[in-house]
Amino acid sequence: MKKRVLVVDDEKDIVDLLSYNLKKEGYEVLSAHNGLEAISIAASRPDLIILDLMMPLLDGFETCKRLKSSPETESIPVIFLTAKSGEVDEVVGLELGADDYIQKPISPRTLLARVKAVFRRVDTATQESLSADGVIRTDRLEINRANFTVRVGRKEVVFPKKEFEVLSLLASHPGRVYTREMLLNSIWGDNVVVVDRTVDVHIRKIREKLGPESSLIETIKGVGYRFKA
Repeated sequence: MKKRVLVVDDEKDIVDLLSYNLKKEGYEVLSAHNGLEAISIAASRPDLIILDLMMPLLDGFETCKRLKSSPETESIPVIFLTAKSGEVDEVVGLELGADDYIQKPISPRTLLARVKAVFRRVDTATQESLSADGVIRTDRLEINRANFTVRVGRKEVVFPKKEFEVLSLLASHPGRVYTREMLLNSIWGDNVVVVDRTVDVHIRKIREKLGPESSLIETIKGVGYRFKA
């Protein structure tokens, strides 16, 4: 599944340049031209935001501050773009939660390298979250296999046993595709008569309970399901 990058800059030429290079690299690109528009689009939870500092209506610092203060967008990585130079600006940006800081004029090659580096850090953190204590963690999801509890953000959500087992199995192996037959055999066993549709119904109910984190469960058309790596 393509990673989604939101490019935010009030200069159309820069948005076009970055979008072109990101798309060539295989990313899906969204765009905004001011901070308010960026906050609205960020509600769709892109995988990364590339954010200019000097913009009308809402500058990059304030935009980042609002994004990081919202539970829905706080975990989205941010790379700042700026025409300014100076350690003070960089420190302020990083303290607000930015993941990187790139000065204009922008080298597309450098930007793409920084984007890949951010995604590597995020993916590594996700893998490391599969801890030995029986708890699976992502940014806003915690699955405790020892006591059968699930937390989405700050809220504990109740999952019936079979739904919990499906979610736990998928989350234990992020990126691995499970066919419906594999899930049926693993969760229900060979001695119980159930149909493929049973898996689909359980996945639908799991997604409903996960709410804003439902996109973690990906459908592989004609095959089955996987937990987003």
